[in-house]
Amino acid sequence: MSFQVKFHQIRAFVEVARHGSIRSASRTLNISQPALTKSIKELEEGIAARLFIRRSQGVALTECGESFYQHARLILEELRAAQEDIRQRQGQLAGQINIGLGASVARSLMPAVISRFHQQHPQVKVRIMEGQLVSMINELRQGELDFTINTYYQGPYDREFTFEKLFEKPFAVFARQGHPAAAARSLDELMAYDWTMPTPRGSYYKHLEDLFHHRAQTPRISVVCETFSSCISLVAQSDFLSILPQELGADPLLAPRLTQIPVAESLPKAAYYLIQRRDTTPTPLTSALITAFRRESRP
Repeated sequence: MSFQVKFHQIRAFVEVARHGSIRSASRTLNISQPALTKSIKELEEGIAARLFIRRSQGVALTECGESFYQHARLILEELRAAQEDIRQRQGQLAGQINIGLGASVARSLMPAVISRFHQQHPQVKVRIMEGQLVSMINELRQGELDFTINTYYQGPYDREFTFEKLFEKPFAVFARQGHPAAAARSLDELMAYDWTMPTPRGSYYKHLEDLFHHRAQTPRISVVCETFSSCISLVAQSDFLSILPQELGADPLLAPRLTQIPVAESLPKAAYYLIQRRDTTPTPLTSALITAFRRESRP
């Protein structure tokens, strides 16, 4: 007879994996350490695989444990989503929505959308993760993010997710106020300066990297920033140049510190997509929030 994994075993396993400690997981679950240890032992015996390596400072996942963890997290997230979906369809307009946003979307569309949504659904908690798509892939896969709105460079994720184009944004070359290159009118005049860019992995900046690759001269990108905010700060407070959303030139907080260099060359626009897992159906409230972002995205 095949072993039937029980819900409490999955939950126990996931919490121990997250914390890397039996003691911490037992506090989170509010059960005794012996009971938690017993659940893990029964699970390992049932599936005939060692899931954890015991260490002096806690536990670590084995290779089998890592694989099982990916599935177990998704199971728990799917159960949570299913329960919330049922409650919402029964009229209980509460729960939690987890979303990912590109930095430009977080600065522009997000405040108005989230403010209106909160007024309409005050019992709903919204968690916002900011960054490029590449930093959100695992959470999207595991159902820990319901959707993201981000730039995307076609590649390895095409079969995993759906991509609905929402809008485009123009980008421009920026420098600090008073930069010696402020009077330049072409990219060629800027090649002698140091540049900084957000990471190019799987985003608009990958597309931009490909564009520059075909030019006779390419910018000297000395610093690659993992966050959009660090890139902006570096440009605003140093002699580094960068290519950033054109709307920053009208931002009341940043405009006094940044200047747009009007180069003659046309830079590609960044396309932003609504990105979701292919094998998932949004809850009613998640669908409502998606609709709100679609409406705000319209010209």
